[in-house]
Amino acid sequence: MTDPVEAGRRVDQGFVPLMRGIPGLLAYYWVDAGNGIMVSTSVFEDEAGAGESVRKAADFVRDHLAPLLPNPSEVMAGRVVASVRSPGGPSD
Repeated sequence: MTDPVEAGRRVDQGFVPLMRGIPGLLAYYWVDAGNGIMVSTSVFEDEAGAGESVRKAADFVRDHLAPLLPNPSEVMAGRVVASVRSPGGPSD
């Protein structure tokens, strides 16, 4: 059964606190893209933090989200190759 509201609640209350504890975290987003599609993106300063995040995400999805997702989850990592930030934003 797909339940994006419950999935979002579980991520916010369970996974977000785990992410906050990973060194190098710059940003984390959980997006309800509609039609049962949910996407998360995290940005880290280095590969060590990203690797830890991928491991924690895979465990969290398996243990807490799998029944709420219509399709098997896919956890992956990659390098940012293009980006934009608003000038004068909080991290400038």
